[in-house]
Amino acid sequence: MKHLLFFLFLSSTTFAQSDNQYNLIPFPARFSGQNGQFTLTPTTRIVITPATDAAVRAVAQTFAAQVKATNGSSLTIAPANPAVAKGAHIFFSLNKKLTLGDEGYKLTVTPGRVMAEAATPKGLFYAAQTMRQLLPVGQSSPLTMPACAITDKPRYGYRGLMLDVGRHFMPVTFVKKFIDVMAMHKQNTFHWHLTDDQGWRIEIKKYPKLTQIGSKRAESIVGQYFQNYPQQFDGKPSGGFYTQEEIKDVVRYAQSRFVTIIPEIEMPGHAQAALAAYPELGCDPTKGYKVFTKWGVSEDVFCPSEKTFSVLQDVLTEVMALFPGKYIHIGGDECPKTAWKQSAFCQDLMKKNNLKDEHELQSYFIRRIEKFLNSKGRSIIGWDEILEGGLAPNATVMSWRGTAGGIAAAKQKHTVVMTPTGTCYLDYYQGNPATEPLTIGGYLSLDQVYAYEPMPAELSPDEQKYILGVQGNIWTEYMPTPESVEYMAFPRAIALAEIGWMQQGPHNFEDFAQRLKNHLPRLNSIPVNYAKRLFDISASTQPNDQGQIQVVLKKLDSDSQIYYTLNGKEPNEQSTAYIGPITLIKTTTIRAMTRTGGLPTGGQLTQTFTLHKGKNKPYTYAVAPDQNSDPQSAKLTDGVRGDTPRDRRQWVNFYGSDMDLTLDLGDVTSVTKVSLNFLKVILEKGFPPNSVEIALSKDGKDFKEAIAQPVKYDLTGPWDILPVIADFKTARARYVRIRAKNAGICPVGHPNAGDKTWLATDEVVVE
Repeated sequence: MKHLLFFLFLSSTTFAQSDNQYNLIPFPARFSGQNGQFTLTPTTRIVITPATDAAVRAVAQTFAAQVKATNGSSLTIAPANPAVAKGAHIFFSLNKKLTLGDEGYKLTVTPGRVMAEAATPKGLFYAAQTMRQLLPVGQSSPLTMPACAITDKPRYGYRGLMLDVGRHFMPVTFVKKFIDVMAMHKQNTFHWHLTDDQGWRIEIKKYPKLTQIGSKRAESIVGQYFQNYPQQFDGKPSGGFYTQEEIKDVVRYAQSRFVTIIPEIEMPGHAQAALAAYPELGCDPTKGYKVFTKWGVSEDVFCPSEKTFSVLQDVLTEVMALFPGKYIHIGGDECPKTAWKQSAFCQDLMKKNNLKDEHELQSYFIRRIEKFLNSKGRSIIGWDEILEGGLAPNATVMSWRGTAGGIAAAKQKHTVVMTPTGTCYLDYYQGNPATEPLTIGGYLSLDQVYAYEPMPAELSPDEQKYILGVQGNIWTEYMPTPESVEYMAFPRAIALAEIGWMQQGPHNFEDFAQRLKNHLPRLNSIPVNYAKRLFDISASTQPNDQGQIQVVLKKLDSDSQIYYTLNGKEPNEQSTAYIGPITLIKTTTIRAMTRTGGLPTGGQLTQTFTLHKGKNKPYTYAVAPDQNSDPQSAKLTDGVRGDTPRDRRQWVNFYGSDMDLTLDLGDVTSVTKVSLNFLKVILEKGFPPNSVEIALSKDGKDFKEAIAQPVKYDLTGPWDILPVIADFKTARARYVRIRAKNAGICPVGHPNAGDKTWLATDEVVVE
């Protein structure tokens, strides 16, 4: 983008008057745009100082290789000497006097030369990544960098991404590519989730069955976890693991990009793949453990026996030999206590060690492992469940269940990595769930990620120093291929990269989005199969006194144009251009698309808006729905129907209770039909109601006309949306009362037999 725009948003940014563009991500701490450009010629060299520093030379070599791959230009590396000192070259200079930390750098680009300075090779590497982004994409001629002056350093020392290879194995070539994209955006920590219930992915030479058996899953669930009742399986084996030589190769590769790898070996839960290989490590060795074929969490966990600790210490000894970093991640999350409660050994162990419950037993487990790792000079990281039962003395906490765990740990003077689900879980939907690839659920758009502030406001200045940084997580239950991982991770991970690097203060999404849009061709050149949800269109409704629907269309990027149709036809540049709210006088399907520079962006919208007599009318609940399900009592008359069980945002839920609401139409009017939908998600305890009664009244007291009907459905099969329709033919009424009878408890044979069920409905349509 033209750098003059940045002046509006970035207080530490200044510009000369020119047409240079600076689409840098993450954007530097201090930046000044200048006139002119540096032009790379066949005589341009990369000049390194000191000439004998192998690490500086390695950074220069990596940069030269990246320029060759992206731009096709060959750059020769030369040591500093009087002959090149004043030439038009790119200088990499190690300057120990700089006080920008080990990742900071200074970069000065003038028409006559490029000077990168840093106190460490790591800082020079990040200067090189900035230079890569200053260069154009492709083999343009001439090849230029816009003039500028940059002084840069990160806000946080920990800027990470987690990749889960336990659920779906990812090849070494992709892992390296993933690290490359991280490093280009100045992320410095790759959290490698190597073991889980569904697969063990790291070779352990002392225990070969961990990969001979534990890396092979017989089959996987078909569809979303809750989609079918009973669950269906594909019958297709899935497997794969990394040899120790492959891991050493990846570690070396990451080191060349200044990315530290944190391996995760899950314990005491998420261990069924290990138990399948060595059943004696479980609480019931006769059970016949198999590598878990479902997603979610297995009840089978490591037994805290001396045998288990001996094996895990052996495993971790081999892991430490492969990964030289400070941290070993030991999981610690989602550890069911059922097996421990049923184990005489565990109960006796608790008595001997004065442990009051299984949470303290988990703390005992974690402390044993931490003591071992500390004795080897390493530190543990664990998910925030390791707080339960007492935190291990030197542990670092990954706060994923919101921010409370991170706040609690920081107040206890433990270091913390912030990675809450609501802003950092990149396996959530990022666009319309009805049309996006299947995911675990949830919703996390690009702008929501960018709006995240990692520092909890609840912490004092002294406590804030324990927040190490921020991490995005990519769980791969629904990502079987590298391409699907890229689609879910990027560009949301790039937004997190900027959040972790840029200094504290207001961040402007419109500015970021503009830079990102100009940055996308760089991702194309790699190539990265990123999601184009930056260009998506969203729709919302607003009240209208004439009983009409006014639809507001929005988009994330600022300079594209929306075109739409109301007749069901696919829009194009000849369709109506959107300039303001669209007024609908009948039920209508809006189809929209965006274009920029005369070309389609890929942003699309297809959504139906239902106009009916109840639209925007008030209603009251006799029994309130679930908290936050319908806080404004407006969702059931907003004209938008729930169109898929994948997306729960439009549904109103009643957990363990009946639904009883009354809708006020404002005046007595003819009512011929009332309809609404109910979700059927049996495995998730989402049952349609047993029966529905829809009654009419003129005064809100005497409901004379009523239609009651049972709701019939097959308990088995896929999730579904079930309509309920009451046909009144020629009735007149002001009030509509709807009572839906909750199904009660889950029946015998259901995995949650005896638990309360919930029901969910969407729009109450009155005709």
